[in-house]
Amino acid sequence: MPSPFPGMDPWLEAPDLFPGLHERLTISIQDALNAAMPPGYVATIKHVVWVDPELRREPDVALYGREGSSESDGGTATLPGLVAVGRKRQSDPIEEPYLEIRSDRGKRLVTAVEVISVTNKRAGREGRESYQQKQEEYSLAGVNLVEIDLLRRGPHVSAVPLARLRRRVGAFDYHISVLLAGKPQTYHAAGIRLTDRLPAIGIPLDVGASPVTIDLQPMLDTAYDRSRYTELFSYREPPDPPLTPDQQAWAAGILKEKGLIP
Repeated sequence: MPSPFPGMDPWLEAPDLFPGLHERLTISIQDALNAAMPPGYVATIKHVVWVDPELRREPDVALYGREGSSESDGGTATLPGLVAVGRKRQSDPIEEPYLEIRSDRGKRLVTAVEVISVTNKRAGREGRESYQQKQEEYSLAGVNLVEIDLLRRGPHVSAVPLARLRRRVGAFDYHISVLLAGKPQTYHAAGIRLTDRLPAIGIPLDVGASPVTIDLQPMLDTAYDRSRYTELFSYREPPDPPLTPDQQAWAAGILKEKGLIP
């Protein structure tokens, strides 16, 4: 089933759905780049790995062993003067993908491509601070940076300053930012409204090399088709984050026309 919307589906921004979409889009962009780039360049997937204290479950005993055990049979240790009150819960490592375009047989980083994630916008050392540090490292290293933000929730985190972006592209719900390496560094951007089709954009390579164009909308459509998202949510429930009244009316008209809501 194709997505009912012409561009981004706001229901896919939900915190429990977007990570899967983020991963699928990253892989699709990698495939598109490697199919279109000239010889000498390759797009590879890298991962940021961290432990999120907000997402906890019991660790896999087969992988980590049993906690609180001082005996080989898995018995609970006894400590004089203390009463056992339970076992500590641990967080699983989380891996979040992003793309690097490299040349010289992978030795030189040319361009980084980031689909902005929920974590990138989260306050704290493991979230926004870490992402902004990575942005600075790209800038100092002379690496092009492409950022695709399909999340209305959270603060602005892409490299292009928000005030400058709004002056240049006007009102937007989503946006794409490109920081071109060089002296001086220059910004390019596209503002995207909820009613817009996702654009085809140029991904920069080295100076003098033609950018590679990738079309984001077919990637989103394919992700929607293959992930069976409508088995995971109902269009009868409001999206998270919510829409404005005008956006609600627009979305309801589309969903009624498609027979997805009464």
